[in-house]
Amino acid sequence: MINLNYTYAVVGASTNPEKYGFKVFADLLKAGYKVFAINPKQEKILGQASYASLVTVPVKINIAIFVVPPQVTWKILPKLIELKIEQAWFQPGSFNQKILDYCDQHQLIYQADSCIMIERHRP
Repeated sequence: MINLNYTYAVVGASTNPEKYGFKVFADLLKAGYKVFAINPKQEKILGQASYASLVTVPVKINIAIFVVPPQVTWKILPKLIELKIEQAWFQPGSFNQKILDYCDQHQLIYQADSCIMIERHRP
């Protein structure tokens, strides 16, 4: 699922270095991944443009990484289907069973309850 050729969006990217939205975005950016920050309250994160929503990202996203509470994930999830984003990564705390059921119903490939920062370092 993790691939340098993919384009990623971090939903919940943050300017706060203590938050995982910052850590995940910074980690992928530093590693050379093509990654976009999604946060409607920020114009820039780590010197990169921040987008208000997945809809406003100017390129096709392959994987949306969620670092937000489940109620926020639930509101955004239908956009993945609409935008034909075929994969989702749910960081711990960003999903519930209702979200996983929705993904299953819509044939959305997902990874749940594991940290992308850890997983990308696995051989």
